[in-house]
Amino acid sequence: MLLFIGGPEILIILLFVVLFFGANKIPELAKGLGKAMRELKDASNEIKKDIRDSTGKIKDHLDLEK
Repeated sequence: MLLFIGGPEILIILLFVVLFFGANKIPELAKGLGKAMRELKDASNEIKKDIRDSTGKIKDHLDLEK
């Protein structure tokens, strides 16, 4: 279950989206949402990489001091 939402609730939400945005806009909205999710994932992966690199440099520095 996605956030404790059942089938009828999902259908109501989809009906609201179709009524509010129109059937022609849904693919455009989905494409924009997909792009935003991709950018968020890429940014989080970049931050994780920076943190790993920084901790690796600190670890190397501490190993040299021993």
